Amino acid sequence: MLLTITTTQCPATDLGYLLHKHPDRFQSFEMSFGKAHVFYPEVREDQCSACLLLDVDPVGMVRRQGRNRNQNFLLGHYVNDRPYVASSFMSVAISQVFGTAMGGRCKDRPELVGTPIPLTARIDVLPVKGGEEFLRQVFEPLGYTIEATRHTLDEQFPEWGKSPYFSVSISGTKTLSELLTHLYVLIPVFDNNKHYFVGEDELEKLLSKGAGWLASHPEKEQISRRYLKHRHSLFREALARLVEPDDPGEEDGDASEAIEDALERPLSLNDQRHGAVLAELRASGAREVLDLGCGEGKLLRELLSDRQFERIVGMDVSVRALENAVRRLKFDRLPERQAERLNLIHGSLIYRDKRLEGFDAAALVEVIEHLDAPRLAAMERVVFEFARPATVVVTTPNQEYNVMWETLPAGQFRHSDHRFEWTRNEFQQWAGQVADRFGYSVRFLPVGPEDEKVGAPTQMGVFNVVTSQNHSGSQDERKHD
Repeated sequence: MLLTITTTQCPATDLGYLLHKHPDRFQSFEMSFGKAHVFYPEVREDQCSACLLLDVDPVGMVRRQGRNRNQNFLLGHYVNDRPYVASSFMSVAISQVFGTAMGGRCKDRPELVGTPIPLTARIDVLPVKGGEEFLRQVFEPLGYTIEATRHTLDEQFPEWGKSPYFSVSISGTKTLSELLTHLYVLIPVFDNNKHYFVGEDELEKLLSKGAGWLASHPEKEQISRRYLKHRHSLFREALARLVEPDDPGEEDGDASEAIEDALERPLSLNDQRHGAVLAELRASGAREVLDLGCGEGKLLRELLSDRQFERIVGMDVSVRALENAVRRLKFDRLPERQAERLNLIHGSLIYRDKRLEGFDAAALVEVIEHLDAPRLAAMERVVFEFARPATVVVTTPNQEYNVMWETLPAGQFRHSDHRFEWTRNEFQQWAGQVADRFGYSVRFLPVGPEDEKVGAPTQMGVFNVVTSQNHSGSQDERKHD
């Protein structure tokens, strides 16, 4: 099976930098199912092509399966089209051989990564269950033009009719990362078969690689169903998590959270963030605390372990997240006294909710960046005007720090559902306006390792209610802090 990627963007030889494969070399890579080879059939300033050729060893695969293979279909293991058609084998090869390019990373020429360029991908051959119409239904909404040639079953016996095999070319102005990601997800969808077991990890791959485009695709149901090999439970979960939120945070992209967590994990940033928030909540003397946008309950677990907090309420707009929180907190196994301290409620931060009133403190940990401007304004009133806890702790990403992560493409947010990521100055301006408007003071603290130029990865604002007598001094207090 052969995948050929071509660009006419001058200098076209930049394709070598993007793919991290030198045009003058023929390179081979060992795969679990055979070998993958990368070579460049043409290298010119005005046009450059790179090929990924797979040499699948079906006999070796059957031998490696040993006793686990299905004894009723031995012939099918040896006689099949797997060595000759683009299938899930090609997706695996793309992720392993072109993984750096698919991830949007280019150490030598980082400015190339985020630049859309004219690209054409030719696949020889692609088994398509659904024919040319299905090809167009899948690729055209993503902005590609299609050329497809259907092959006969046997040229010597035309009466046998057409085969399900196509030579397919798709063309569009895309970043290379986008093209490879689309191919990685969609090639097995056309084949409608996979050479390995499909489980939870495949669901996470689909949501991760489909972030930013799959949820809005008109064929998302068919794509998800086929990618997950018709595993109905996984398919239902995929659709639930792909639904575009009507409320902020509704089914808000667990796959993207995995990407964000992967970026931040080397720093243990999540632990540092929760530690900083807990320290401020403890210092405030609060006994009754809200965790707004509590997600799956990571902060709730920490609050529950501290006896200072006598009443803890976690609220989230996602029912699924609350169900996961119940599971993770082992709510049904909690001692009676602990269970009485904790309550989980379903609700939205854009509507006034009397259940939020009367608390000493509230935490919004990595929540505000998921809200667009109108919903952010609504949240400000819900929390700071109506609920009005004495202390509000807000954390949000520091956009300036994103350059410190090599795996994060330039200009991209840490999470696909983020509506913004603010610089330190932007966050401080917003927080200052909120504090002035609703009668709070605010001070700012960095969270995580701090760089001299770009600051810390997370920024935190701690709001405290001020009385009417000293409200006029809040601006000076902010400057002092």
